[in-house]
Amino acid sequence: MVREILKLGNPKLYEVCGEVTNEEREMVKEWVKDLHDTLMDYRKTYGAGRAVAAPQIGVPKRLLYMYTDRPYVFINPVLTFPDEEVYELVDDCMSFPGLMVRVSRHRRADIRYLDENFEPRAMHLEGDLSELLQHEYDHLDGILATMRAVDNKSLILGQMKRDF
Repeated sequence: MVREILKLGNPKLYEVCGEVTNEEREMVKEWVKDLHDTLMDYRKTYGAGRAVAAPQIGVPKRLLYMYTDRPYVFINPVLTFPDEEVYELVDDCMSFPGLMVRVSRHRRADIRYLDENFEPRAMHLEGDLSELLQHEYDHLDGILATMRAVDNKSLILGQMKRDF
């Protein structure tokens, strides 16, 4: 089911999410379907979107959904950084369409998580995927990209992105 994406300013977006429990295994299937449907609907509407976090659809759980070359489900992810190398980029978010923000992100990240079958997995991420998962992971801790702005002049209207 396509769910409403919570928008910037909604207090639910600033809450720290709880872990998905073993008792919620059946609910995870429903949440993942909703995340998938919502992401595909967003792509159809806006022509963009690679991932969505459960709190963005009002589910305060540590659950991420990414669809790049195939679907990925990240249950109770833990993100770490193998080094301190960072870079700046202009980031956008489904929770504030039309607004972009210049942020600093780690170039590389490692993520440990449970997949949709609750099997432990790990992945090394670089560049775009590292940035993407850092962005989504932040949602689980109630952090929006606007809170990661490199300075107070880093908010950009989407139609102006090409100038930066």
